[in-house]
Amino acid sequence: MSQNVIQYQVIWNRLISVVEEQAQALIRTAFGTATREAGDLSAGVFLPDGRMVAQAVTGTPGHVNSMAESVKHFLRVFPVETLQPGDVLVTNDPWKGTGHLYDITMVTPVFRHNRVVALFASTLHVIDIGGLGPGPDGQQIWHEGLFLPIIKFIHAGRLDETVINIVKANVREPAQVEGDFFALVACNDVGGRRLLTLLEEFSLADLHEVGEYILDRSKQAMLDAIRSWPTGSWESELWIDGYDQPLRLQARLTLDHDGIHVDFSGSAGFVAKGINVVKAYTDAYTSFGIRCLIGADIPNNAGSLGVIKIDAPEGSILNAPFPAAVTSRHIIGQMLPDMVFNCLRQARPGEVPAEGASCLWNIQLSGGHLIPEYDARNTLIQPRFSITSFSTGGTGARPKLDGLSTTSFPSGVRNVSLEILESISPVVFWRKEYRQDSGGVGAQRGGLGQIIELSHGQKLPMELGAAWDRIHFPANGAEGGLPGAAGRVTLSTGETLSGKGRQVIPPGSHLIVETPGGGGLGNGYHRDPDSIKRDLNNQLISAEAAAEFYGYDVPFTNQTE
Repeated sequence: MSQNVIQYQVIWNRLISVVEEQAQALIRTAFGTATREAGDLSAGVFLPDGRMVAQAVTGTPGHVNSMAESVKHFLRVFPVETLQPGDVLVTNDPWKGTGHLYDITMVTPVFRHNRVVALFASTLHVIDIGGLGPGPDGQQIWHEGLFLPIIKFIHAGRLDETVINIVKANVREPAQVEGDFFALVACNDVGGRRLLTLLEEFSLADLHEVGEYILDRSKQAMLDAIRSWPTGSWESELWIDGYDQPLRLQARLTLDHDGIHVDFSGSAGFVAKGINVVKAYTDAYTSFGIRCLIGADIPNNAGSLGVIKIDAPEGSILNAPFPAAVTSRHIIGQMLPDMVFNCLRQARPGEVPAEGASCLWNIQLSGGHLIPEYDARNTLIQPRFSITSFSTGGTGARPKLDGLSTTSFPSGVRNVSLEILESISPVVFWRKEYRQDSGGVGAQRGGLGQIIELSHGQKLPMELGAAWDRIHFPANGAEGGLPGAAGRVTLSTGETLSGKGRQVIPPGSHLIVETPGGGGLGNGYHRDPDSIKRDLNNQLISAEAAAEFYGYDVPFTNQTE
């Protein structure tokens, strides 16, 4: 192995530590719980032409993989030769960022010897961006909040006060949002300073030669991984709840020696509600689904991503045009790995997981503002609040392994501690437990969903911004496995709520959220008896389910004293 190759490997490891420190700086300084507690963010370093070289391990695929393309949009507006030391650029344009207005993306150039040697970019999800608030109720992007085109936030070290004042005037939580903006500035600065130290230590003028080597090796490694799979084309379809009627997604995946092509022709057209997906977010989760199975250990950068080509017809729900509403784009976007899995399972049966709950079941609540259904005196006596409880269902069963219960796949975000949410809002959580029998039956059982019960601690009304799926179309099992349980949302009064849209939680009512389970894999009658017994002991399945679906007779125990 040549000296250069060894040095490049060392530099690569250092680059990963640089971008990970960048991400950790964002977590430590962020004000919003989405970033600080759930890790809903991305961080990465780019060559001066906008190609991503390395990304932080901490972060979500929706942010990282869509941000991989967003830096190129920044450079079209602000060519690299026009930038100055101390400049910081910002946008939340869904079509040039990471998919909806809640995600703020910042880009900071790094100068060495009066020349741009790299760009650092980072993204986080703010708690509020104005407009109608969380949920897919908007019909156009202008209903969904403040839209920031690609602009300069800091000019040669001088903050643009006008920008931050406009932001603060348009959001419900100005202190949190302002703090998050400056956290993005800080984390990019940390990354830039660490990179300059690295270049100095290795006597490098810039990142160009090392970056090209990393991207070339990553591309070749990804091609080698693809070529270990059978060549061919496979199709899959997936039905989702939609906003007010079911929607069909269609995919055709083709593997050949030159790469992977996924074509979503045949998918439903975009709708006048905020469940549409921009192309960058479609690309992000489609490529992530592929990388879970092919080339999982290969660096995720412009080189490895470049051999994956994704087409979605413009005007479809997976390539929604401006000015479509897109706030809840995660509902459909996070289903795309399941579509990829359903195609690749045909190429390699027995090696691919079943479908999971997939899209997040975040509980988005707010209060302290006018709620038309109730007298103003009953809604304005409390402090204003907005919270998002990151909640999840179960993943699909895996080859030789059960699905993971209450796990954020494919998003990768963490659940937010209930104690944290209770400390910053009047919401009280009464119950959070596994949902028995929600995992799909199979030789490998699907992961379980959960039951969450909460209320307003002062028995005042709250607004719920529901953005959930898998209520009418639960996660399918595979290869003989059965579907996971469908999601369900009810009030303690017995009323069933919709999975999407603004709804009011009446004073004194408890909200009960039952998240979906993952699909099973293989015939349940082939499940290992010890696994069934363990599930029974842990109350993950009931005795009735064990007998009906697994053919397992629970021994009678005389419990008389």
